[in-house]
Amino acid sequence: MQVEAFAKVNLSLRVRPPDSSGLHPVRSLAQSIGWADRVSLDPAGEDGFVVSGPDEVPRDGSNLALQALEAVRSRAARSGPILLALEKHIPAAAGLGGGSADAAAVLALAAAHLGLEDVGRDALASGLGADVPFCLTGGTALVAGHGEEITSLPFAGGYALAVAVPPFRLPTAGVYRRWDEMEGPVGPGVAGRALPVLLREHAPLVNDLTPAALDLTPGLGDWIADLSRLWGTPVLMSGSGPALFSFFPTPGEAAAAAGAVKGSRGATAADPMSTGRGACPG
Repeated sequence: MQVEAFAKVNLSLRVRPPDSSGLHPVRSLAQSIGWADRVSLDPAGEDGFVVSGPDEVPRDGSNLALQALEAVRSRAARSGPILLALEKHIPAAAGLGGGSADAAAVLALAAAHLGLEDVGRDALASGLGADVPFCLTGGTALVAGHGEEITSLPFAGGYALAVAVPPFRLPTAGVYRRWDEMEGPVGPGVAGRALPVLLREHAPLVNDLTPAALDLTPGLGDWIADLSRLWGTPVLMSGSGPALFSFFPTPGEAAAAAGAVKGSRGATAADPMSTGRGACPG
């Protein structure tokens, strides 16, 4: 069994101060996009975990995909040796939810393979990471709470994205901590004709973590300014960064924009997707 695990972008991300749990409640407009890892899970003679892709991707128990498999095994009535293979394409630690998308895909595959009911599968998602519940559902959704409150929305398509990941990382915990130290700044907003028609009802699109990310890594500001000039359109950040994106009317325009980016950890054109995972082409 093999599927594509789609990345996500936070089209908008509003953040509140930590609550009694010590975590920050959020309200996000999240969207699955067609930048995908490939995940396969098959019966085998013995357990195995194979990862192809950048050396920075964990090959041990710290990988969320393997944690997802073990979580399902802990709940399933039956098990057996499994070969889990992960082909990475989504840049890690970029704010695109690549690890969460992988975990969600493994939850779905392993639950189907081992006979775990969907309700049991869904209950495991939040324990794996804040983005995993959304990635299980995918499409277009409002995400609230600590990532566990998912309200699916009608699919909002009709546009393409150019996405670029600058050549550095931003630690999620560090960005949130700096946001607290800065007393909860509000990010810059994008509205009006700069947005696709179906997204304008959600305007302004704002990422409250942008000021903290800029303060933590000033070079991010150069990337935002350079991409805005290069692409001729406002640039937003996904999650805690550093992935940056803009909206384009057609896939061809988005591909040309992404192809013009130099020096990134990855740049691509991506369509919005109506689900969190899909059948692998070919």
